[in-house]
Amino acid sequence: MYLHKELETLTRPEIEKLQLERLQKTVRHCMNSPFYKKRFEENNLTPEDIQSLDDLRKIPFTTKQDLRDTYPFGIASVSLDKAVRLHSSSGTTGNPTVIIHTQKDLDEWANAVARCLHMVGLRPSDVFQNSSGYGMFTGGLGFQYGAERLGMMTVPAAAGNTKRQLKFITDFGTTALHAIPSYVTRIYEVMQEMGLDPKRDTKLRTLIIGAEPHSEEQRRRIEEMMGVKAYNSFGMSEMCGPGVAFECQEQNGLHIWEDYYIVEIIDPDTLQPVPEGEVGELVLTTINREGMPLLRYRTRDLTRVLPGECPCGRHHKRLDRMKGRSDDMIILKGVNIFPIQIETILMQFKELTTNYLITLETKDSNDEMIIEVELEKLFTDDYARLQVLTKNITRLLKDEILVTPHVKLVPKGTLPQSEGKAVRVKDLRKTF
Repeated sequence: MYLHKELETLTRPEIEKLQLERLQKTVRHCMNSPFYKKRFEENNLTPEDIQSLDDLRKIPFTTKQDLRDTYPFGIASVSLDKAVRLHSSSGTTGNPTVIIHTQKDLDEWANAVARCLHMVGLRPSDVFQNSSGYGMFTGGLGFQYGAERLGMMTVPAAAGNTKRQLKFITDFGTTALHAIPSYVTRIYEVMQEMGLDPKRDTKLRTLIIGAEPHSEEQRRRIEEMMGVKAYNSFGMSEMCGPGVAFECQEQNGLHIWEDYYIVEIIDPDTLQPVPEGEVGELVLTTINREGMPLLRYRTRDLTRVLPGECPCGRHHKRLDRMKGRSDDMIILKGVNIFPIQIETILMQFKELTTNYLITLETKDSNDEMIIEVELEKLFTDDYARLQVLTKNITRLLKDEILVTPHVKLVPKGTLPQSEGKAVRVKDLRKTF
């Protein structure tokens, strides 16, 4: 039932004792970082000021902008010769965020992911297929090494090429699959086209889903059509990647591993803690990382800590599914997208005005992005010209944001005008 029983079954007092020990060690280590050393000096803080978990609040927040401003290695707490890997998250057209890892970091990351996979019932006898992208994004390698650490035969299928995915599933006897929810639906559609029944023709029994907002209804629909149990996961590049929080077999919230992270929930406007059980912005402090530990990192994800104990016997806090974000980042098909990325592309075309609208919709269980943008001059009767323009815009957008939007060119004056801050994004997806 437990992979790391001693750590997974810690009582609350034991968790907090361990957290304080690791927090104090982490803060001392952070003084090797030029960024944190300066930040502490500016706030008249020393590592010795952190004598309790409550003292964590003395430390200023770290933000994504801090990572961009210190790009690429300004927050690192080790010399680069001790780093063995870096990962970079998607971002705006400016600097991305970069996280470096030591070998110890990678080992601990693999342990955390292995713990998550074991918690949902996976064992060395399982065949684990990973349809996440490999490369600078963390999902591919994070799940790869975690699954291998658990001892499973692992299929690094990567993303896309659905017919090849299905061939792997059927030929290799895949029992567990990691995929974003919308892609699972696509897999099922292709199965139907090929005359395959997942319950009859595959050995699938476990799905790991995450990376994009999805409703409980969508999760249950996936379980029904695929004949599996689907478990929610949460991770982010700044916190290593996958393995930050995971559902257990009770499927009643995501256990966040408090031997790796300290959790705070704050009001994103006042920056003060919210009452227990209320929704706010998730703030995380890493307490078991060498390369680039982060103190009080504002994730911008909105969630809450669920009250009560879990029947599974783990006392690590449980997070509710993510309710959205406190900033303007869009998560679509597992990719982080910023409206400014889209605007930058649109503004390259002199035929377009500055007025555009991004609409996110769920159609046939798939999340889609529709981008409506006004034409500077009315030539809607020139079908061939419109087709070429639409194709060129779509191509550049796909190159920038890594997903293919539906681009609609509309006459000038069609879209709503705003006297204040323009509303650029309408999210009509059902996410909770």
